[in-house]
Amino acid sequence: MTRQSAIARRVEQLLGTAVVSTAPVAGGDINAATRLRLADGRVVLLKSQPSPPAGFFASEARGLAQLADAGAPVPRPLAVDDACLVLPWIEHGRPTVDAAERLGRDLAAVHQQPRPAYGDEADGWIGRLPLPNQAADSWAEFYARHRVQPYLRRALERGAIDPDDAAVVAAVAGRLGDLVPEEPPALLHGDLWNGNVVWGLDGRAWLVDPAAHGGHRESDLAMLALFGLPQLPRVLAAYDEVYPLADGWEERVGIHQLFPLLVHAAMFGGGYGDRAARIAHTFL
Repeated sequence: MTRQSAIARRVEQLLGTAVVSTAPVAGGDINAATRLRLADGRVVLLKSQPSPPAGFFASEARGLAQLADAGAPVPRPLAVDDACLVLPWIEHGRPTVDAAERLGRDLAAVHQQPRPAYGDEADGWIGRLPLPNQAADSWAEFYARHRVQPYLRRALERGAIDPDDAAVVAAVAGRLGDLVPEEPPALLHGDLWNGNVVWGLDGRAWLVDPAAHGGHRESDLAMLALFGLPQLPRVLAAYDEVYPLADGWEERVGIHQLFPLLVHAAMFGGGYGDRAARIAHTFL
C-alpha cells in the first residue's frame, strides 16, 4: 500500500466518507500535510506524523475547539487521533483590507473572553518543543516561568545565546511585573506569527496551528508583528476600536517577542538568541 492510499484509508475510517483524491501539500516543517477530496464534496486537510509525541494532535485540536467556541476564525477539527488531525481545507486568497479589519475585530472579541487563570488545563506544544501551561497567579510569573525560562535554558544549552546575554534576558524576566501592566487572563492563539494566518479565498483571515492558553493579549499582537504580517496596521486599528489597548503597549512589544525568539533560538539557533538579547538590553 502506498503512503497516499494509507492516508486515504485513515481519513475514510475517521470521517466515514470515501476519499476521491489525495495530494501532498508543501510547506510544513513538522507535520506532513495532505489535501483530500471526499465523496460528499468536502475538501479537507490531513496533518500527520509517523510517531508524534503523545497528545500532540489532541492538544492542537483542543486549542482549535477553544478558539472556535470563542468565535475565532479557526478551522474547527473534524477528527483527531494519536497520529493525525483532520481539518476543513482553506482555499488561499490574498490579504485584503476588509479581511485584515475583520481579523482585528475577531481577535479583539476572542481576547475579551475571560479565562480562569494564566495557562491552560494541560501542557501543549510550540513547534516541536513541549509547552508548559501550569497555572500561575500573575502574568509576570507565568510568562517568566513558562514562556521565557524554559526556552532560554534550551537556547543556552545548544549555544544559541551567549551566557552573558542569557543573564540579561533572565534579569528582564525578573522585572516583568514592573514592565508590563497586569491584565485579566485572555484567551490567546499563542503562536500567532505570520505563517499561522491564512488569507482565505472567502475573504477572511483564518488562524491555524494554535498554542491556545490564557495569557496577556499583547502577546498575540506582538507575535503578529514579529515577522511582518501583511495589513498589520489595519488589523491593529480595528482591534483597538473594539478593545482599546493600554497606554504604551507599542513600547512593550519586544517583551512579548522574547518568548517566540527564544523558541526559535532553541529550535533553530541562528541569530534569534542575539535578537532576543538585544531586545532585553533595552529594558534594563
